[in-house]
Amino acid sequence: MANYPTPHIKATPGDFGKTVLMPGDPLRAKFIAETFLTDAKLVNNVRGVQGYTGFYKGKKVSVMASGMGMPSIGIYSYELYSFFGVESIIRVGSAGGMTEGVKIRDVVLAMGASTNSSFQDQYLVPGHFSAIADFGMLTKAYENAVKLGANCVVGNVLSSDTFYTDDVTASDKWRKLGILCVEMESAALSVSSFKKKAAKGFLNYAGILSCVVIVFVATVALTTDITASWEGLTSLGLSFFVILFCSYSAYICCSDSGMRAGYLTETYSKTVSNFWFKVRLKTRSAIAILRLSH
Repeated sequence: MANYPTPHIKATPGDFGKTVLMPGDPLRAKFIAETFLTDAKLVNNVRGVQGYTGFYKGKKVSVMASGMGMPSIGIYSYELYSFFGVESIIRVGSAGGMTEGVKIRDVVLAMGASTNSSFQDQYLVPGHFSAIADFGMLTKAYENAVKLGANCVVGNVLSSDTFYTDDVTASDKWRKLGILCVEMESAALSVSSFKKKAAKGFLNYAGILSCVVIVFVATVALTTDITASWEGLTSLGLSFFVILFCSYSAYICCSDSGMRAGYLTETYSKTVSNFWFKVRLKTRSAIAILRLSH
Protein backbone atom coordinates (compact mmCIF):
# COMPACT_ATOMS: atom_id res chain seq x y z
CA MET A 1 0.00 0.00 0.00
CA ALA A 2 1.37 3.42 -0.98
CA ASN A 3 2.39 5.83 1.78
CA TYR A 4 0.92 8.75 -0.13
CA PRO A 5 -0.98 10.95 -0.13
CA THR A 6 -0.17 11.74 3.48
CA PRO A 7 -2.48 13.53 5.92
CA HIS A 8 -0.78 16.82 5.04
CA ILE A 9 0.43 16.46 1.44
CA LYS A 10 -1.95 15.37 -1.29
CA ALA A 11 0.55 14.48 -4.00
CA THR A 12 2.67 11.68 -5.44
CA PRO A 13 6.49 11.39 -5.31
CA GLY A 14 6.84 12.51 -8.91
CA ASP A 15 5.11 15.79 -8.11
CA PHE A 16 8.15 17.15 -6.24
CA GLY A 17 11.69 18.01 -7.29
CA LYS A 18 14.66 16.63 -5.36
CA THR A 19 15.17 20.08 -3.83
CA VAL A 20 12.44 21.97 -2.00
CA LEU A 21 12.63 25.63 -0.97
CA MET A 22 10.65 26.11 2.24
CA PRO A 23 9.42 29.52 3.40
CA GLY A 24 6.96 29.65 6.27
CA ASP A 25 4.23 31.64 4.53
CA PRO A 26 2.17 29.94 1.77
CA LEU A 27 1.99 33.26 -0.08
CA ARG A 28 5.78 33.43 -0.18
CA ALA A 29 5.81 29.96 -1.73
CA LYS A 30 3.32 31.19 -4.33
CA PHE A 31 5.43 34.27 -5.04
CA ILE A 32 8.63 32.28 -5.50
CA ALA A 33 6.91 29.85 -7.86
CA GLU A 34 5.28 32.54 -9.97
CA THR A 35 8.38 34.77 -10.08
CA PHE A 36 11.30 32.40 -10.52
CA LEU A 37 9.99 29.12 -11.91
CA THR A 38 8.67 28.25 -15.34
CA ASP A 39 5.70 25.92 -15.84
CA ALA A 40 5.02 26.09 -12.10
CA LYS A 41 2.08 23.97 -10.97
CA LEU A 42 0.28 23.74 -7.65
CA VAL A 43 0.94 20.22 -6.31
CA ASN A 44 -0.36 20.60 -2.75
CA ASN A 45 -2.88 22.81 -1.01
CA VAL A 46 -3.95 20.76 2.01
CA ARG A 47 -4.86 23.16 4.83
CA GLY A 48 -3.84 26.02 2.55
CA VAL A 49 -0.17 25.05 2.73
CA GLN A 50 0.70 25.67 -0.88
CA GLY A 51 3.34 23.62 -2.66
CA TYR A 52 4.50 24.25 -6.24
CA THR A 53 6.83 22.51 -8.65
CA GLY A 54 8.36 24.07 -11.73
CA PHE A 55 11.66 24.46 -13.53
CA TYR A 56 14.60 26.81 -13.29
CA LYS A 57 16.85 26.59 -16.35
CA GLY A 58 15.66 23.03 -16.91
CA LYS A 59 16.16 21.92 -13.29
CA LYS A 60 13.08 20.65 -11.48
CA VAL A 61 12.60 22.61 -8.26
CA SER A 62 9.77 22.70 -5.73
CA VAL A 63 8.74 25.29 -3.18
CA MET A 64 6.34 24.62 -0.32
CA ALA A 65 5.39 26.44 2.85
CA SER A 66 6.16 24.99 6.27
CA GLY A 67 3.77 27.01 8.39
CA MET A 68 5.00 28.46 11.67
CA GLY A 69 7.05 26.69 14.30
CA MET A 70 9.03 23.50 14.73
CA PRO A 71 6.10 21.06 14.99
CA SER A 72 4.83 22.27 11.63
CA ILE A 73 8.13 22.18 9.72
CA GLY A 74 8.84 18.83 11.42
CA ILE A 75 5.69 17.37 9.84
CA TYR A 76 6.33 18.65 6.32
CA SER A 77 10.06 17.87 6.24
CA TYR A 78 9.44 14.34 7.55
CA GLU A 79 6.78 13.58 4.95
CA LEU A 80 8.76 15.09 2.06
CA TYR A 81 11.90 13.14 2.96
CA SER A 82 10.11 9.88 3.81
CA PHE A 83 7.43 9.58 1.14
CA PHE A 84 8.09 11.96 -1.75
CA GLY A 85 11.73 11.40 -2.71
CA VAL A 86 12.97 14.83 -1.61
CA GLU A 87 16.71 15.01 -0.94
CA SER A 88 17.32 18.61 0.12
CA ILE A 89 15.18 21.18 1.91
CA ILE A 90 16.34 24.77 2.09
CA ARG A 91 14.50 26.98 4.54
CA VAL A 92 14.15 30.59 3.45
CA GLY A 93 12.57 33.00 5.87
CA SER A 94 12.85 35.98 8.16
CA ALA A 95 14.22 36.48 11.67
CA GLY A 96 14.69 39.01 14.45
CA GLY A 97 18.26 40.29 14.92
CA MET A 98 19.86 39.93 18.35
CA THR A 99 23.38 41.40 18.08
CA GLU A 100 24.88 44.72 17.09
CA GLY A 101 26.72 43.01 14.26
CA VAL A 102 23.48 42.03 12.54
CA LYS A 103 21.52 44.85 10.97
CA ILE A 104 18.06 45.15 9.48
CA ARG A 105 17.91 43.43 6.07
CA ASP A 106 21.21 41.58 6.56
CA VAL A 107 21.29 38.01 5.28
CA VAL A 108 22.11 35.33 7.86
CA LEU A 109 23.29 31.85 6.91
CA ALA A 110 22.51 29.59 9.86
CA MET A 111 25.56 27.42 10.50
CA GLY A 112 23.86 26.08 13.60
CA ALA A 113 20.54 26.42 15.39
CA SER A 114 20.27 26.53 19.16
CA THR A 115 16.80 26.05 20.60
CA ASN A 116 14.59 26.22 23.67
CA SER A 117 12.43 23.47 22.16
CA SER A 118 12.08 19.86 23.24
CA PHE A 119 11.63 18.75 19.60
CA GLN A 120 14.75 16.59 19.51
CA ASP A 121 13.92 14.86 22.80
CA GLN A 122 11.93 12.32 20.77
CA TYR A 123 15.22 10.75 19.61
CA LEU A 124 16.24 9.92 23.21
CA VAL A 125 19.93 10.70 22.71
CA PRO A 126 21.93 10.75 25.97
CA GLY A 127 22.83 14.41 25.55
CA HIS A 128 22.09 17.32 23.22
CA PHE A 129 22.28 16.95 19.44
CA SER A 130 23.83 19.90 17.59
CA ALA A 131 21.51 21.11 14.85
CA ILE A 132 23.82 22.24 12.03
CA ALA A 133 23.59 22.98 8.31
CA ASP A 134 24.97 20.81 5.53
CA PHE A 135 28.56 22.04 5.06
CA GLY A 136 28.67 21.78 1.27
CA MET A 137 25.46 23.70 0.74
CA LEU A 138 26.35 26.29 3.37
CA THR A 139 29.73 26.91 1.74
CA LYS A 140 28.22 27.43 -1.69
CA ALA A 141 25.66 29.85 -0.31
CA TYR A 142 28.34 31.88 1.48
CA GLU A 143 30.79 31.99 -1.42
CA ASN A 144 28.16 33.23 -3.84
CA ALA A 145 26.77 35.76 -1.37
CA VAL A 146 30.26 37.22 -0.98
CA LYS A 147 30.68 37.42 -4.76
CA LEU A 148 27.44 39.37 -4.95
CA GLY A 149 28.57 41.83 -2.32
CA ALA A 150 25.68 40.93 -0.03
CA ASN A 151 25.94 41.82 3.65
CA CYS A 152 26.05 38.20 4.77
CA VAL A 153 26.64 36.87 8.29
CA VAL A 154 27.27 33.22 9.18
CA GLY A 155 26.75 31.79 12.64
CA ASN A 156 24.42 30.40 15.26
CA VAL A 157 20.72 31.28 15.36
CA LEU A 158 18.00 30.59 17.91
CA SER A 159 14.96 28.50 17.00
CA SER A 160 12.37 29.44 19.59
CA ASP A 161 9.14 27.71 20.54
CA THR A 162 7.78 30.98 21.89
CA PHE A 163 6.81 34.05 19.90
CA TYR A 164 5.63 35.91 23.02
CA THR A 165 7.46 35.12 26.25
CA ASP A 166 7.07 36.08 29.90
CA ASP A 167 10.85 35.90 30.34
CA VAL A 168 11.96 39.44 29.47
CA THR A 169 15.62 38.48 30.03
CA ALA A 170 15.64 35.59 27.54
CA SER A 171 17.08 37.55 24.62
CA ASP A 172 19.94 38.92 26.74
CA LYS A 173 20.91 35.41 27.85
CA TRP A 174 21.05 34.07 24.29
CA ARG A 175 22.82 37.19 23.08
CA LYS A 176 25.67 36.59 25.55
CA LEU A 177 26.32 33.29 23.78
CA GLY A 178 26.68 34.99 20.39
CA ILE A 179 23.27 34.14 18.91
CA LEU A 180 22.79 36.22 15.76
CA CYS A 181 19.03 36.17 15.38
CA VAL A 182 15.85 34.37 16.43
CA GLU A 183 13.29 32.47 14.36
CA MET A 184 11.11 29.41 14.91
CA GLU A 185 11.93 26.51 12.55
CA SER A 186 15.61 25.92 11.74
CA ALA A 187 16.56 23.49 14.52
CA ALA A 188 13.73 21.09 13.73
CA LEU A 189 14.55 21.08 10.02
CA SER A 190 18.21 20.34 10.72
CA VAL A 191 17.43 17.46 13.08
CA SER A 192 14.88 15.98 10.67
CA SER A 193 17.31 16.26 7.76
CA PHE A 194 20.24 14.55 9.48
CA LYS A 195 17.97 11.88 10.95
CA LYS A 196 16.87 10.93 7.43
CA LYS A 197 20.44 11.16 6.16
CA ALA A 198 21.62 8.72 8.83
CA ALA A 199 18.71 6.39 8.14
CA LYS A 200 19.72 6.18 4.49
CA GLY A 201 23.38 5.62 5.35
CA PHE A 202 24.75 8.88 3.96
CA LEU A 203 26.97 9.99 6.83
CA ASN A 204 29.75 11.55 4.79
CA TYR A 205 30.34 14.90 3.11
CA ALA A 206 28.61 13.71 -0.05
CA GLY A 207 25.41 12.79 1.80
CA ILE A 208 22.50 13.91 -0.35
CA LEU A 209 19.87 14.52 2.34
CA SER A 210 20.74 17.97 3.50
CA CYS A 211 19.43 21.27 4.71
CA VAL A 212 20.55 24.86 4.72
CA VAL A 213 18.77 27.61 6.54
CA ILE A 214 18.90 31.11 5.10
CA VAL A 215 17.17 33.78 7.15
CA PHE A 216 16.82 37.47 6.42
CA VAL A 217 16.99 39.81 9.39
CA ALA A 218 13.71 41.65 9.43
CA THR A 219 14.20 43.60 12.63
CA VAL A 220 16.76 44.24 15.36
CA ALA A 221 15.82 43.40 18.96
CA LEU A 222 18.59 45.37 20.70
CA THR A 223 16.81 48.72 20.71
CA THR A 224 13.21 47.69 21.30
CA ASP A 225 11.06 45.30 23.29
CA ILE A 226 10.26 41.76 22.20
CA THR A 227 6.84 42.59 20.76
CA ALA A 228 8.20 45.35 18.55
CA SER A 229 11.22 43.28 17.58
CA TRP A 230 9.02 40.60 16.00
CA GLU A 231 6.70 43.08 14.32
CA GLY A 232 8.76 43.31 11.15
CA LEU A 233 8.47 39.60 10.43
CA THR A 234 4.97 40.06 9.03
CA SER A 235 5.94 42.94 6.78
CA LEU A 236 5.10 42.23 3.15
CA GLY A 237 7.95 44.44 2.05
CA LEU A 238 10.53 42.47 4.00
CA SER A 239 9.03 39.21 2.87
CA PHE A 240 9.44 40.40 -0.71
CA PHE A 241 13.18 40.87 -0.37
CA VAL A 242 13.60 37.72 1.71
CA ILE A 243 12.34 35.51 -1.06
CA LEU A 244 14.22 37.35 -3.79
CA PHE A 245 17.65 36.88 -2.24
CA CYS A 246 17.01 33.57 -0.53
CA SER A 247 15.57 32.01 -3.66
CA TYR A 248 18.75 32.92 -5.49
CA SER A 249 20.92 31.49 -2.71
CA ALA A 250 18.86 28.33 -2.63
CA TYR A 251 19.19 27.78 -6.36
CA ILE A 252 22.95 28.13 -6.05
CA CYS A 253 23.04 25.62 -3.21
CA CYS A 254 20.93 22.99 -4.94
CA SER A 255 22.56 23.32 -8.36
CA ASP A 256 24.71 20.39 -9.44
CA SER A 257 27.64 22.69 -10.17
CA GLY A 258 26.60 25.88 -8.38
CA MET A 259 24.92 28.50 -10.52
CA ARG A 260 27.09 31.38 -11.58
CA ALA A 261 26.29 34.82 -10.31
CA GLY A 262 24.15 36.94 -12.58
CA TYR A 263 21.68 39.70 -12.49
CA LEU A 264 17.98 40.19 -13.10
CA THR A 265 16.63 42.61 -15.68
CA GLU A 266 16.89 46.11 -14.30
CA THR A 267 13.67 47.11 -12.61
CA TYR A 268 12.60 48.97 -9.55
CA SER A 269 9.99 47.48 -7.26
CA LYS A 270 8.20 49.16 -4.38
CA THR A 271 6.90 47.09 -1.51
CA VAL A 272 3.56 47.50 0.20
CA SER A 273 4.55 47.93 3.84
CA ASN A 274 5.76 50.41 6.44
CA PHE A 275 9.32 49.64 5.29
CA TRP A 276 8.91 50.95 1.71
CA PHE A 277 12.14 50.36 -0.08
CA LYS A 278 13.47 49.75 -3.56
CA VAL A 279 15.31 46.74 -4.83
CA ARG A 280 17.57 47.23 -7.81
CA LEU A 281 17.72 44.17 -10.02
CA LYS A 282 19.58 43.17 -13.18
CA THR A 283 19.62 40.07 -15.39
CA ARG A 284 22.31 37.96 -17.05
CA SER A 285 22.21 34.26 -16.25
CA ALA A 286 20.86 33.58 -12.77
CA ILE A 287 18.80 35.14 -10.01
CA ALA A 288 20.62 37.58 -7.77
CA ILE A 289 20.20 40.60 -5.59
CA LEU A 290 22.84 43.30 -6.13
CA ARG A 291 21.99 45.84 -3.50
CA LEU A 292 19.17 47.18 -1.37
CA SER A 293 18.53 50.87 -0.74
CA HIS A 294 15.71 52.93 0.65
